[in-house]
Amino acid sequence: MGANEHVPVLLEEAMDALQVKRGGRYVDGTFGRGGHAREIARRGGEVLGIDRDGEAVASARGMKVVKGNHGEIERIVNENGWSEADGVLLDLGVSSPQLDDAGRGFSFLRDGPLDMRMDRSGGVTAADIVNFESAERLEEIFRVWGEEPRAHMIAKAIQRARDERGVRFARTLQFAEFIGGLLGRRGGHHPATRVFQALRMEVNDEMGGLKRALGGGMRILKPGGRFAVITFESITDRAVKRFFAAHVGKMASLQGGGEEWRGEEPRAAAVTRRAVRAGREEISRNPRSRSAKLRAVEKIRWKGAG
Repeated sequence: MGANEHVPVLLEEAMDALQVKRGGRYVDGTFGRGGHAREIARRGGEVLGIDRDGEAVASARGMKVVKGNHGEIERIVNENGWSEADGVLLDLGVSSPQLDDAGRGFSFLRDGPLDMRMDRSGGVTAADIVNFESAERLEEIFRVWGEEPRAHMIAKAIQRARDERGVRFARTLQFAEFIGGLLGRRGGHHPATRVFQALRMEVNDEMGGLKRALGGGMRILKPGGRFAVITFESITDRAVKRFFAAHVGKMASLQGGGEEWRGEEPRAAAVTRRAVRAGREEISRNPRSRSAKLRAVEKIRWKGAG
């Protein structure tokens, strides 16, 4: 695998979940380097790709890809002449080319600017947040988005470094080594893993975008259309799991007898009963697939459907 080659995760599993059919219309809301989208096209599907990363859009060849945030999926689909879709796919997280390009600032293993913007045309960088946010705000970011149990200690240490020693964090390895010095190494994960995750999510409003993408994606699906999402962090997987479960709903017994369905509209049926994980062979080929989870639902027609 080349340094800039993106290996699509859970490729066959995602295609099975979407039930790709010839002539169907599919939205890839996180186009990346197009691995999933190309397979959909190979199977006869028409693809509309969306990606906020200008480099990903520029790399597309022979496919329709729009620069934008998947949180705007409903607007983008409508503006490109589609009223509905047979399937929607979101492959969340950071692509291999983004991680492998030190200049993007996503990796704590490669030295580069502390940036982390998926769309480099504007917005704050990770360095802006680390250097100028209050300790209270940094603690919230690390605790909520990174699920970092030592968020308070890390935030206070950053504040002291800035205020007492005049430190300014500009490089990924500089910041990763600072976090490593605070926490030490425990287990197999780099001590800066959760903090880098939190900063990336904050810089790119990933959870806000995901919430909007889930709602918009469900609305643009045809009845019988399928929605598949691949996640890599527990926080995003929980959000997808809760959203899908709410639309699958459940049958509840009524006091007067009988039962009724209770859930969010539009109604959906579970395609995956539990998260689908990568097998040993895929993990051996692509270690980044180890943390991937795939969940999918099918939008169904009913009298209360939206």
